[in-house]
Amino acid sequence: MTTLDDAALDQLFRSARTHNAWQAKDVPDALLHQLYDLVKWAPTSANSSPARFVFVKSPEAKAKLKDALAPGNVEKTMTAPVTVIVAQDMAFYDKLPQLFPHADARSWFAGNDALIESTAFRNASLQGAYLLMAARALGLDTGAMSGFDAAKLDAAFFAGTTIKSNFLINLGYGDEAGLFPRSPRLAFDDAARIA
Repeated sequence: MTTLDDAALDQLFRSARTHNAWQAKDVPDALLHQLYDLVKWAPTSANSSPARFVFVKSPEAKAKLKDALAPGNVEKTMTAPVTVIVAQDMAFYDKLPQLFPHADARSWFAGNDALIESTAFRNASLQGAYLLMAARALGLDTGAMSGFDAAKLDAAFFAGTTIKSNFLINLGYGDEAGLFPRSPRLAFDDAARIA
């Protein structure tokens, strides 16, 4: 494995920003398929892959989403070409015979609600972060956020299922004019240590 060059590291991390304003430029469905096809390869515990993604694009779906948003998130979300609902399937373990066939991994989870919840939330969050990085790698800008009524969102998009929302990611081509000044980050000694 080789180290990525500085241009790639800038695109993924150093120059990447959380966007709040968007260009009126479509994100093709084929690109969303390409995005998922990258994300699906990233690791999760026991290959559990609990994340479920809804790529909200249509006016009808945007209207359903709008009703669940906090007021401060409405404009940036309604103007984003795509909003991804990152969710987790609380019955993810039913797919483990397919996804982790070399062990009876389903039995590790069935009936253990605490383990189901922590595994689903942790790994779906991880998969959402992978989606952010994959989107940046494919030339898209992102704006991840909380700030929504999960019960309303789940009723609108996941009623009658075992899927629960986790967080949202606006996707598209960002408008640089809408960026806030870059916020500082913690230094290594403030956030990390080598033990």
